[in-house]
Amino acid sequence: MMTRGGLVRLQIPSLFDMLDVVQVLSDRMGQMAALDEDSVHWIGVAVRESVINAIKHGNREHPQKLVTIEFSFTPLESPTELVVSVIDQGEGFDPESVANPLDPENILKSSGRGIFFMRSFMDDVRLQRGPGGGMEVRMRKKLATGG
Repeated sequence: MMTRGGLVRLQIPSLFDMLDVVQVLSDRMGQMAALDEDSVHWIGVAVRESVINAIKHGNREHPQKLVTIEFSFTPLESPTELVVSVIDQGEGFDPESVANPLDPENILKSSGRGIFFMRSFMDDVRLQRGPGGGMEVRMRKKLATGG
């Protein structure tokens, strides 16, 4: 377990080929947080879904637009949570307009599932406009101990 917090930032072009790099980093950050194998896996699923959404829906697969992924342990001393932010350079959207994939009329539709997965596997998920435009997905996972 990390005893001090920190920040790891990765910027990638909007290419699905970059997902494996993101996955390796996500897995390693979960391991550094001393999370069990299942938790590391499900955090990876949430991060992967968020990055896929940023590439596909946010940046519209425009390779010159970047996706920024940040992993941080907070607070700085004796971290109690892993925070993951995924920021795209797209036009943004209204998170309230995303259809609930569990509603009967949406069961066979694929839209909305990524956000549903993120909310299922993380302790807190917030969608907001990014500081420089685009969208930011901020996900938090509580750690078992603070140090």
